[in-house]
Amino acid sequence: MQFNRRSSLKLGAAALGMAAIPRLAAAQDANSFAVEGGNLVIHPVDHASMVIQTPSQVIWVDPVGGAEKYAALPRPGLILITHEHGDHYDAPTLEAIGTEAPIITNPAVHAMLPEALKARATAMENGGQAMQGDIGIEAVPAYNVTEDRLQYHPEGRDNGYVLTIGGKRVYIAGDTEDTPQMKALTGIEIAFLPMNLPYTMTVEQAAAGVEGFKPAFVYPYHHRGSDLEAFRALVEGGTSGSQVIIADWYPGGGA
Repeated sequence: MQFNRRSSLKLGAAALGMAAIPRLAAAQDANSFAVEGGNLVIHPVDHASMVIQTPSQVIWVDPVGGAEKYAALPRPGLILITHEHGDHYDAPTLEAIGTEAPIITNPAVHAMLPEALKARATAMENGGQAMQGDIGIEAVPAYNVTEDRLQYHPEGRDNGYVLTIGGKRVYIAGDTEDTPQMKALTGIEIAFLPMNLPYTMTVEQAAAGVEGFKPAFVYPYHHRGSDLEAFRALVEGGTSGSQVIIADWYPGGGA
């Protein structure tokens, strides 16, 4: 099944929990989007980690939790890291993967990388842009704005990323609240928004962000403990026209 702007699918237990269907095959069927040159396929891995399969290459985002989590997934041609927290950056996992794929990360993580990883890594500040093959990459700010959360993600340190893949723009928010920069984004086809406290957003903030930049599709991720149906209701009750896709980000439970 492929998505277009007029169709949506809730990925519930019936689709993702059937033991007879391998997880990888189920993900390919349920998270496929048509882009120029083929399909873009989203593989949720766990919490904030994902694999994005494009017609030309494979992108791993914030791989943590050990190489075994990725054994059944396609090998990376690019690795993106948003920031230094342990649910986003894990040097042992990066080392265990056994790949020479280039790494793009924020400057703070770049400074922490072991030398062997740093040799193939690029530090990208907020506002930075790059090309990896035919994929455009833009680093966008990811930070807290609520007074009692400012210590978690200070402004200017961490990255989200906007990727241009086959003519479609994909926004990976990282750990952030609904910042002015988020709300000013344009032309986003697929967005991944975090919503859990105290580190990122409430569902109300996430819905306000969606109302601001109006992605065609939005995935809640990094959402442990959040009410996703409340988020869906807020988005559907707004004027964005965005469609909420609820995927399985916690295959071991604990959502």
